[in-house]
Amino acid sequence: MRDTDLLVIGAGPTGLYAAYYAGFRGLSVTVLDALPEPGGQIAAMYPEKLIYDVAGFPAVRGQELVDRLVEQAARWSPTYLLDTSAVGLTEHPDHVEVTTGAGTVVRARALLICGGMGSFVPRELPTGSDYDGRGLRYFVPRLAELAGQHVVVVGGGDSALDWALSLEPVAASVTLVHRRPQFRAHQGSVAQLHSSAVQVLTPYEISKLAGDPVLEEVVVESKDGERRSLRADTVVAALGFVADLGPMEQWGLELHKRHVLVDRTMRTNLARVFAAGDVADHDGKVKLISIGFGEAALAVNHIAHLLDPSSSVAPGHSSDA
Repeated sequence: MRDTDLLVIGAGPTGLYAAYYAGFRGLSVTVLDALPEPGGQIAAMYPEKLIYDVAGFPAVRGQELVDRLVEQAARWSPTYLLDTSAVGLTEHPDHVEVTTGAGTVVRARALLICGGMGSFVPRELPTGSDYDGRGLRYFVPRLAELAGQHVVVVGGGDSALDWALSLEPVAASVTLVHRRPQFRAHQGSVAQLHSSAVQVLTPYEISKLAGDPVLEEVVVESKDGERRSLRADTVVAALGFVADLGPMEQWGLELHKRHVLVDRTMRTNLARVFAAGDVADHDGKVKLISIGFGEAALAVNHIAHLLDPSSSVAPGHSSDA
C-alpha cells in the first residue's frame, strides 16, 4: 500500500506538468505509467520531432521537452511507478484506491487521469507483417538508426509526413507511399513534402515485401495495376493507432468515444477523480500540449481546494512562493 495526496495516471507532458503543479500546491504526488520511462507518446514515438506550439519554445525536440518537464517536477520529488498499468479503482468517502498490474495498491486522496489516448498499438501493415523486426517498423524513436538507409514510409497522415521529412537529411533515400492522392496531414507539412527530395508515390499501395533474411525490396502497385520495385532497407508503416482505455472503461467513468467527460473544473462524474489532456473531453475541447498544461493546472488547483477547503482555488503567483 502506498499513500499519496494525488495519484497522476500518465507520465506524458500533461501528467508531468500536473506532478510539478501539485507539488507547487503542497501536495504529495505519485505518477503511474505503463511505459518504462516518463514522456508518454512523445518519448516513445517522437523524441526527435520538433514541436513548435509550446509557449516559450520557438522549437523544442520531444525528448528535450520531456527532460525539462521531469526536471521541473523533480523540485517536489514525485514518486514514479513506471512500467506498470492501472487496473482497478475503488472509491471511498475520503480517498480512492488504485490497484496496479504489479499488485501495488495506491491510496490517494484524489486521482488525476492524464493518460493521453490510453494504451495504443499501431495498425499493422496489411502486406508483409512477417517482416516486423526484419526491416518493418512502426516507430522511429531515433532517426540516426536509419542513417544511410533506403527508407519507404507508408501513410498519409501527420506521422507519415513528419517521419519522411525528418528522415530526408539522414537517409540515403526516402519514398512516401500513400493509397490516396490527398493527404490527411497539416497543409504546411504537405507543402514542405512536395518541395523536398522525398519521392512521393500516390495512389499506390504496398503489394509485396521481399528479402531474406532481412528486407531488401518493396513492390508497390497503383490502382490501375502499375507495379514498381523499390530498393528498401526499412519500411516505416505510419497507418495510425488503435487506442484503448483498458480497465479504466470499467471504472464507472462517464465516457464519450473513449474519452473521459469532465466539467469546467476538470472533474469527472466520480467525486475524487479528475482528468486532463487528450484523454479528457468537454465542450470546446482542443487537443494541444499547451491546452493540456492549462487543464492540468486547472484540475490541480481544484483538487487542492477539494482536499483542503480552506485552501484557495487561486494559487497566487509562483514568484511569491
